[in-house]
Amino acid sequence: MHRPKRYSRRLRRVFYMSAQVSITREGPNRDFYLKKRGEGCKHVQAVIALTRRRASVLWALLRDNRVYTPAPPIAHAA
Repeated sequence: MHRPKRYSRRLRRVFYMSAQVSITREGPNRDFYLKKRGEGCKHVQAVIALTRRRASVLWALLRDNRVYTPAPPIAHAA
């Protein structure tokens, strides 16, 4: 499985709206948004960065057939 390079406009719009709503609540999404703003990104750039991050997380969950947990996965020592 490979991640598509382009998405449908409707799907991108859903992710963008989801990211905008998520920055109104306290949590990791708002922290990421504020970090991007602190790095000098404008509002729209920070929301797009959050949108891409959320899409990447969703894609990884689908690819690995996992359930979302707020904590990052534990790396197993080989």
